[in-house]
Amino acid sequence: MKILSDKQVGNQGIATILAFALLPLSGFATDIYIPSMPSMEAALNVSSLQVQLTLSFFLISYGVGQLFIGSIVDSFGRYNISLGALILFIASCFAIANTGNIYIIYLMRIIQGITVASVVVAKRAYFVDVYSGDQLKGYLSIFTIVWSTGPIIAPFLGGYLQNFFGWESNFYFLAAFATVILVLELIFSGETIRQPTAFHIRKIVRIYGEMIGTASFTLGIVMLGLAYSMVMIYNMSGPFIIEHAFSMSPIITGYCSLILGLAWMVGGFIGKATIKSPMLKKMVVNVGLQLAFAILMILSLAYLENLYSLVFFAFLIHVGAGYTYNNYFAYCLTRFPKNAGISGGLTGGIVYILVSFLSYKIIDIFPARDQQNLSYGYLVLVLGSCVLMFMLSKYLSKDKQRTG
Repeated sequence: MKILSDKQVGNQGIATILAFALLPLSGFATDIYIPSMPSMEAALNVSSLQVQLTLSFFLISYGVGQLFIGSIVDSFGRYNISLGALILFIASCFAIANTGNIYIIYLMRIIQGITVASVVVAKRAYFVDVYSGDQLKGYLSIFTIVWSTGPIIAPFLGGYLQNFFGWESNFYFLAAFATVILVLELIFSGETIRQPTAFHIRKIVRIYGEMIGTASFTLGIVMLGLAYSMVMIYNMSGPFIIEHAFSMSPIITGYCSLILGLAWMVGGFIGKATIKSPMLKKMVVNVGLQLAFAILMILSLAYLENLYSLVFFAFLIHVGAGYTYNNYFAYCLTRFPKNAGISGGLTGGIVYILVSFLSYKIIDIFPARDQQNLSYGYLVLVLGSCVLMFMLSKYLSKDKQRTG
């Protein structure tokens, strides 16, 4: 086993950069082919809902994978599991790019969800292994910011790839990106786990039970799911609204996704800037603003319905979603530092399972047809956040009393 030693300062710095580079992989895997979804619908001769299912299958497997991967990386290490997952991910990208069968794509997307889950959970745990104290908190607070580079860059790049080379080129790009990181990991990275947890099923189940039984932790995860679902319902419906209802090109779809990716990043930066502010107060203000923006978006439809109004209101709502995610993600990951892999896997796993079902159900109720349906989807999720914020308030008040 190749160990990343504390003495290898240079390698540790590069390994940290590589860990950050892999955190947005899930965003790349979901967002890069968003501008290609209408073209995939035509090329594969399937419905828009069937194409949207490729996102749902990835999200479900990504979520379920994280639930189990956390305990595995805590017991058997981070490095080799991450390397093996990257190899399988690369192979699945080539398989998708070379098939015209939607069911094979579904299978490969499930494999991609599991492999990306393995990589991301291992890299989250890497930071807890290597860093501590304020330095660790600082890194955790910028996770959301780093992750948001995927939704910013991927659809923007995907729009051009689709326009010049077709939908398959998105998956060739993902394979190339993963291959470069794999080579660099082999050269510079290594194992970081210090004290592996014995792989005892009963003990692991008990740890899962304790975490889920902690109400503030579980409610925080649901809050994360609602926040990211706001992004995902746009990802699943935006391309069809822009390219069908507004008759615009995949490149325009890519630019719009880039702008909304920036919104998520802005929310992350604001979250980092207000990291020392009282949690309850800032989250109540944030959710209240989101509710106001969702209502204004619906009311504005009587006077204005075009690309600019869609992106404007979506941007404001996504800033709030990014802010929520930044705060609650750090909150959940620092609740159980002794079981970083399990808590990280459980957090990410439940979030993505929730996102897959919530986003698909909302798109089913409010089809990807027009701006009105998208605004209704936003409103449902924001109202859910308001209810959850009320439930969380007493736990956040207790946290404030404990730390104050």
